[in-house]
Amino acid sequence: MSQSPLFSPVNLGSKKIKNRFVRSATHDFMAEEDGSISSRQLELYRNLAQGGIGLIITGHAYVLPSGKASPRQIAIHHDRFIPGLRKLTSVVHENEAKIFLQLSHAGRQTKEKICGCQPLAPSPVYEPVYQVMPREMSQGEIEEVIQAFVAAARRAKEADFDGVQLHCAHGYLLSSFLSPYTNRRQDQWGGSLENRTRIILEILRGIRKKVGEDFPVIAKLNSSDYLPQGFEIEEAIKVAQMLEQEGLAAIEVSGGSAESGKGSMWPGLRPEEEQGYFVPAASLIKKKVKIPIIGLGGLRSFRIMEKIIVEGQVDMVSMSRPFIREPDLIARFERGEASTSKCISCNKCFNPRGIICAEAKKEENNL
Repeated sequence: MSQSPLFSPVNLGSKKIKNRFVRSATHDFMAEEDGSISSRQLELYRNLAQGGIGLIITGHAYVLPSGKASPRQIAIHHDRFIPGLRKLTSVVHENEAKIFLQLSHAGRQTKEKICGCQPLAPSPVYEPVYQVMPREMSQGEIEEVIQAFVAAARRAKEADFDGVQLHCAHGYLLSSFLSPYTNRRQDQWGGSLENRTRIILEILRGIRKKVGEDFPVIAKLNSSDYLPQGFEIEEAIKVAQMLEQEGLAAIEVSGGSAESGKGSMWPGLRPEEEQGYFVPAASLIKKKVKIPIIGLGGLRSFRIMEKIIVEGQVDMVSMSRPFIREPDLIARFERGEASTSKCISCNKCFNPRGIICAEAKKEENNL
């Protein structure tokens, strides 16, 4: 299997990734209470890097306290977090992998007891899962968020990350600006697609100015919100083109939100022909841009991953849950010791005490 194109290098901006495998951003519930990196996280990321993954993307890091989405989430809103984050990059780089920090703001997908304020959004559209009526952001608050993302990228570079990923998917703040369902503003931040994309473009321009051209910025982008009058693939293609023009280095294509009930991690193991459920949309975006496109969606079979790369549907493949079960999966693929992941997509791994594979734990207890 070592001769597979899945093990050929690819460039994301100025950074060379050793293979086509990406560990997609995964919230691990393992940070310290204040968002600092914990010893458990150092061990988690060391194991991922040792397992042969080319690019590891961290769980989402909140750029402002108002953007905190979950307990024990990584924080990046102050310089005091840089030393701990540098320890994280160090354990990854020691094992010859690259690591990007995912930057995020929860927007309306949080609660006051988590973020310490009435959740913020482009427009006051009720969020039924979190049972929250968010507050419409002022011009000043939008500008504060833009500057917070830029400052977070600067901190990421100082902490020796290889790049950052802007979380523009899954109903979080940047995603909710893109979506006409959640963005009903009548000013320069709403209405036309160009206006709804403006906040992301301003963030991207600010990062470029602050950290230079040799620090790659990639984005996670919805292909569909799965909501009525929501963001759909036709607009996603146009947003991808706009972001490419501003120097974005790659796009990871996903979909869904909390409210839609159809998030990015669909439960249940799928037959091979149904794996990569976001790949068809990703391939449509790939036809319209020149930057690398990362495909995902319940990928488990090496054969299917190889097929979508060989056919040119996407440039890289991204997984989350399989690496919770088997952090060494890519090394085992390369040695020819595995042809598919053992992950059964039960979604029981997302434990508020720290991510852990329930099936692996069960097997361990039965020994």
